[in-house]
Amino acid sequence: MRMYRVAAAAGFVCALLLVVNSARRAGFVPETALTHAIAPFGALTGLLAITGIYLLIRGTTGALGLVGYVLNSAGLAGAFAIEYTLHFVFPYLGGGTVSGLLAGGTGRAFLVTSVVLLAGVLTFSAAAIRSGVMPVVGVLLYAAGMVPGSLRNAVPLPVYLVGLVVAGIGVAWMAARLWSAGEGEDAGQGNAVVVPPRRSGVRPAG
Repeated sequence: MRMYRVAAAAGFVCALLLVVNSARRAGFVPETALTHAIAPFGALTGLLAITGIYLLIRGTTGALGLVGYVLNSAGLAGAFAIEYTLHFVFPYLGGGTVSGLLAGGTGRAFLVTSVVLLAGVLTFSAAAIRSGVMPVVGVLLYAAGMVPGSLRNAVPLPVYLVGLVVAGIGVAWMAARLWSAGEGEDAGQGNAVVVPPRRSGVRPAG
């Protein structure tokens, strides 16, 4: 299915952006207009990748998968908005104005977004593992990396940056599986992923 390959490509781009953003924050990549401009799109491409993964695994994840996808998607959409604000709005405001915003409703909105993203990542990851379709190690890396990645203001900067890199590896791993599924279905070969229909009260192991 072409959608799987588009989502997989978005996942590879997401992984690259997460690594580049981490390297920029750590000082390994220079601070330029380009590196700042592309920074928010890690969350946006991640949202596209998660959508493709959910479409692949939804047949075996039931309500858990749906809840995880909704929360994870909402969190990533919020993360994109936060990154956009940090890179394209706050730099043009005075320090006092930014501090006032973070101390008020804007700060609370940022916190809610972090909580929603964290809950979504953990729920969606549990559903992805349960499906038996996604690579378990890749899913675990995504979940482990996104825990500090969701809590950017609550963990030390090095932990946050390492978390983003780990999450990027997990996303790339899952994206590779998604790409293979798309190629298999397009070719009509036996390596296409076949998701069995759910039966009442019965869920597949794994």
